[in-house]
Amino acid sequence: MKRLDLNILAHLCLLLLLWPHLPAHAKVPKTENTFTLAEGESSPPASLEEAAWLAGSWVGTAFGKSFEEVWNPPSAGSMVGVFKLFDAAGEVSFYEILTLTVDDGTLSLKVKHFNADFTAWEDKGEYVDFRLVKAEPNALHFKGISFYRRRPDQIDAYIVLREGDEISEHELVYRRRVD
Repeated sequence: MKRLDLNILAHLCLLLLLWPHLPAHAKVPKTENTFTLAEGESSPPASLEEAAWLAGSWVGTAFGKSFEEVWNPPSAGSMVGVFKLFDAAGEVSFYEILTLTVDDGTLSLKVKHFNADFTAWEDKGEYVDFRLVKAEPNALHFKGISFYRRRPDQIDAYIVLREGDEISEHELVYRRRVD
């Protein structure tokens, strides 16, 4: 065998030996910048304090348009956010109301979408629930969306959208609003 093949074989053997000792919460890449939980895996424990860095007023770009997003700091067991996407002419594409809570010991990001005329996308009692995959000091990974704090005044987020069998990753670039 070639030397390279022996190195690969040695690494594979080491991986097989370590496999039983790998963390129970193995994160599975969904796209380049997002993750999902492995089949049957539950979300890890987390607190609102781990998400407190989201608090503030943000502006940015996504989907070729501009957005504004505001997050309140943790209080009363939750964080509340609002989002607005609009074009250069000031025409609103949609709104979101977001809540971040601790459910069953882990973070839960719930989102309700509204058209520009404030009619809901989801039925009355429905919303999109993003399950936590992993919390890091400068990143929060939910199933289908990840937030990365690059600096105190910059967040990059990546969201996964599905259209039929196709999935695509879209970047949202946040800058702290300075007025």
